[in-house]
Amino acid sequence: MNELLLFGTLVLVFGTTLLLFRFFGKSGLYVWSAVATILANIEVLVVIRAFGLEQTLGNVLFAVTFLITDILSECYDKKTANKAVWLGICSSIFFVILSQSWLMYQPSESDWVSPSLRVVFEATPRVVIASLIVYGICQFFDVWLYHKWWAFTEKKFGDKRRFLWLRNNGSTLISQFLNTVLFNVFAFAGLYETPTLLSIIFTGYLIYVFTSLLDTPFVYWARKIHEKYGDRQ
Repeated sequence: MNELLLFGTLVLVFGTTLLLFRFFGKSGLYVWSAVATILANIEVLVVIRAFGLEQTLGNVLFAVTFLITDILSECYDKKTANKAVWLGICSSIFFVILSQSWLMYQPSESDWVSPSLRVVFEATPRVVIASLIVYGICQFFDVWLYHKWWAFTEKKFGDKRRFLWLRNNGSTLISQFLNTVLFNVFAFAGLYETPTLLSIIFTGYLIYVFTSLLDTPFVYWARKIHEKYGDRQ
């Protein structure tokens, strides 16, 4: 069941990315980047077992943020892609401040939600702070590397359009490895035993390899959408 749910979630979030791009252009991707980053910071607290290995639920939503920056890099430029990264960072900062303010209120005698919220959001600051640092490092690195691959292939082969698959996977696979190791060490070291932490890192990266390879057709599709419909901002 977990495996089917993960695959369904992957199709949902990647499909949502294309739909938002089709109808709202880069503005839709900006909004989706902020929403996905906030939701991923909550989901990542949940550890499940799928494909025989332990992993966090945030993997798919974090993966879609890399798809978003790759689409923006391919269809626009580095500055546009970096803007999505900054929006993800700013939305996460706002989210952690707001969620922590919820815990400061004195609940009513009839309240039944606060204890559950406290369990979730008391753990959130460490996760979000780790996410902010790692997210910023890895996403800016991914955008930079995407354009480095692009400049290399264009110079070597004299064609700007070719080798999208190389710049997409060549940047994302490296960035995702860096993201997986740094985030899980910063966020979960001391919370999980070392074997569990290593299992989460290993499984997380395997998921990212799968999602990175799977997102390539979506980048091609997004480029076709942009060429056909142009910018709708």
